[in-house]
Amino acid sequence: MQQFEEQDFTKKFSLSLWKKVLQHTREYQGDLVRLMIVMGITAACDVIFPLLTSYAIDHFIPNLDRPGSTEGLPLFIAAYLAVMLVQVVAIFRFLYLGGKIEVGACYTIRKKAFQKLQELPFSYYDRMPVGYLMSRMTSDTQRLAETIGWSLLDLAWGGVMIVAASATMFALNWKLTLVVLLVVPPLAVISWWFQQRILQAYRRVRKTNSKITGAFNEGIMGAKTTKTLVREEMNMEEFTTLTKDMKRSAVRAASLSSLYLPIVVSLGSVATAYALWKGGQQVMIGGMTLGVFQVFFNYTVQFFEPIRNIANVFAEMQSAQAAAERVITLLETEPDIVDTPEVEAEFGDNFHPKKENWPPLTGDIEFCHVDFQYKAGEKVLSDFNLRVKAGETIALVGPTGAGKSTVVNLVCRFYEPTGGVIKLDGVDYKKRSQLWLQSNLGYVLQEPRLFSGTIRDNIRYAKLDATDAQVEEAARLVNAEPFILRMEKGYDTDVGEGGSRLSTGEKQLISFARAILADPRIFVLDEATSSVDTQTEQIIQHAISKVLTGRTSFIIAHRLSTIRTADRILVIDDGNIKEMGTHQELLQKKGAYYNLYTNQFQEEQAMEILGKAEA
Repeated sequence: MQQFEEQDFTKKFSLSLWKKVLQHTREYQGDLVRLMIVMGITAACDVIFPLLTSYAIDHFIPNLDRPGSTEGLPLFIAAYLAVMLVQVVAIFRFLYLGGKIEVGACYTIRKKAFQKLQELPFSYYDRMPVGYLMSRMTSDTQRLAETIGWSLLDLAWGGVMIVAASATMFALNWKLTLVVLLVVPPLAVISWWFQQRILQAYRRVRKTNSKITGAFNEGIMGAKTTKTLVREEMNMEEFTTLTKDMKRSAVRAASLSSLYLPIVVSLGSVATAYALWKGGQQVMIGGMTLGVFQVFFNYTVQFFEPIRNIANVFAEMQSAQAAAERVITLLETEPDIVDTPEVEAEFGDNFHPKKENWPPLTGDIEFCHVDFQYKAGEKVLSDFNLRVKAGETIALVGPTGAGKSTVVNLVCRFYEPTGGVIKLDGVDYKKRSQLWLQSNLGYVLQEPRLFSGTIRDNIRYAKLDATDAQVEEAARLVNAEPFILRMEKGYDTDVGEGGSRLSTGEKQLISFARAILADPRIFVLDEATSSVDTQTEQIIQHAISKVLTGRTSFIIAHRLSTIRTADRILVIDDGNIKEMGTHQELLQKKGAYYNLYTNQFQEEQAMEILGKAEA
C-alpha cells in the first residue's frame, strides 16, 4: 500500500516558529508574563536562601559560646520565614498559571485548527489523510500546549537563576567565578551538536506517529473489508512495520537526550568540584570565611542546576518543535478557494456572514469556456460550455472519469475553474461569497453521511433553528416518515455512529430530508440511488420528483432508468458533451446514450430472469 508522505520541515531550531506559536496564543500572553514574573520571584528566593544561610554561619555560629550570641536572631528568623512565604505563594501561582496556560493554549490551538479545517476546500482533503489530521488535532496540539505552559516556565526560572547566581558569585570572588564559568563554552558547542540530531529524531517520531494514527483510522473504518478479504495478518504486519519505525526513532531520540543530560551534569560537577577544592583552600588560609565559602559553593551547584534544567527543556523543545511545525503548517495552510476582500466586505465570510446583503438566487447557471484540471493531474475539462435555466433538471451520464462529478463540483464551487467563467444568475460566481452559494445547495451523496445522534438531529443538521414540525414535514416530503414511525422511538431513534443502525436506503431518505429542509435553490444528486434496492429506489424516485420541482438540479446517474424525466440528459465523455437532449430525443438518435441505455436495460432484464430462475 502506498503511504502518504508529509513534507519535510526546516532542519534548524527555529525561533520564528515559536514566535508564531505564541502569536496564535496571544490571549494568554498576559498570563505568560505573569508566569515569568512569578518564576523570577521564585528564582530570586532561591538565590536569597544561601545568602541568609551564609549570614547565619558567619554571625551566629562563631558566637554561640558568647553572651548575646542570639542578638538579631528573631529578625533573621522573621526574614527567613518571609522569604519562605513569598516562595510558597509564588510556587502556588506558577502552578496555577502553568496549568491555565497549558489547558487554554490547547483549547485555543485546537479551536483555530478546527476552524481552519472548516474553511479548507475539498482539494485539501483529497490529498490529506484523516489520520494525519487527527494526529495534528490531538497529540501534536497537546505536546505543543505542554511546552508553552511548562517548558517556558522552566526557561524563565533558569534564566533568572543563572543571572542572579553568577552576579552574586562575581561579587564574592570574581577569579574563582571565571574559572567555574570556563565550562560554559564547551556546553554551548555540545548543546548545538545534540540539538541538531535530537530535533531530526523527533521529527521522525512525529511523522511516524501520524502514519500510525492513519493506520488506526483505516483499520477501524475498513474493518468489514478487512474481514471479508481476510487481511488481518497482512494488516498486522504492515502495522508492526510502522510501530517498529516509531520505536527506532523514539529510542534514538531518547538515547540522544539521555546522553546529552549526563554530559551537562558531568561538566557541571567538574566545575563544582573545582570550586569546592579552591574554596576550601582559601578558607584554610583565611582568604574566605566559611559562610562565604558555603554560599559560593551553593551558588556553583545552583548555577549548573538551571543549566541542566534548560538543557532538559532544550531537548524537550526539539520534540515540541516537530509538533509545532506540523500544527503551524495546518494553521497557515492557504485555501485553494478564497473570497476576495471586496466580496468578504460586502457578503461576509464563513463565520461572519452578512446575510442582509445576500441577493436571492434564481438558479440560472452558465459555463463559459471553462477549463479545469486537478493539481498535479491531467486536464479534465477543456473549453466546456453549458447553459442551465432556473428550475431545469440536468442529468449527467457517461463512463467513470469522464468529468461528471467535476462539472457538479465546479457548480458547487468545491473547486474553481482553471480557465473560463461560471456564472450564477448572470454574474461570475467568484463575485459572490462561497457561503452564499453553498447555503443555497442541497447535496445528496451516493454514500450518505449521518452523524451520531437521533434521526431528528440528523435532519435538523441542515437548519439548526428548524422546528420539530418543519423536520417532520421534510421527512414526509421525501417519504421517509413511514419507516421512521416504525422505529421504537420514532424521530428520537439513535442512528448510531455514521448511521450504522440504519440501512443504506433509510440513511439515503434521511439525507434527502436533511437536504430539503434547507430549501436549496440548487440540488445535486450524486449516484443517490445506486446503492439501494429497487423498492427503495422507487420511493426515492417519488421523493425526487417532488423535491426537485422548481429547483435547478443536477443528477449524476448510474441507473439510467432514474433520469428518464430529466429536462436534459448530457452524455459526458473525456470532459466534453458528447450528446445532449431528452430521454426520447437521445434514444431516437441511437448514439452513445442509446447504446448505454439498451445495454443496461438488457443487463437488468437478464439479472431479473436469473433471479426468477434461482427462485
